[in-house]
Amino acid sequence: MKVKDVMQTNVITIRTDMEIKEVAKILYDHQISGAPVVDSEGKLVGIVSEGDLLHKETNPQIPGVVGILGALIYYRGVRQYQSDLKKLIALQASEIMTSQVVKINKEASIEEAASLMVSKKIKRLPVIEDGKIVGIITRMDIIKTLIDD
Repeated sequence: MKVKDVMQTNVITIRTDMEIKEVAKILYDHQISGAPVVDSEGKLVGIVSEGDLLHKETNPQIPGVVGILGALIYYRGVRQYQSDLKKLIALQASEIMTSQVVKINKEASIEEAASLMVSKKIKRLPVIEDGKIVGIITRMDIIKTLIDD
């Protein structure tokens, strides 16, 4: 079975210039945990999830350090702190979205989609053709195939 056989084609997308409150309302109203972010030409540029939005209600943890021979070594990572802080002060989707999106082709197998979701610890995969979204496949879409067999 292929991704195109089970993907959802009515994809709810977020525009890069949408305010965070509007993004949250779309996810809530449609009872979805995330959505692809598209630019003005409809090209995929990111994805925003509940996890991204949760950063708005947290305090970023200051990176832990260890002093060795007078040098400070960060063990939680300065990059993670900077990312958390950026999401905390974000006003628009483009500022809070994850820009490194894992995506898949509609001709890929369900097994490939499931493997990607497990290995990358993600819940949804945008289905892309020529840089544009033609569908989305979620964990639930794959689980449904177990019932339909």
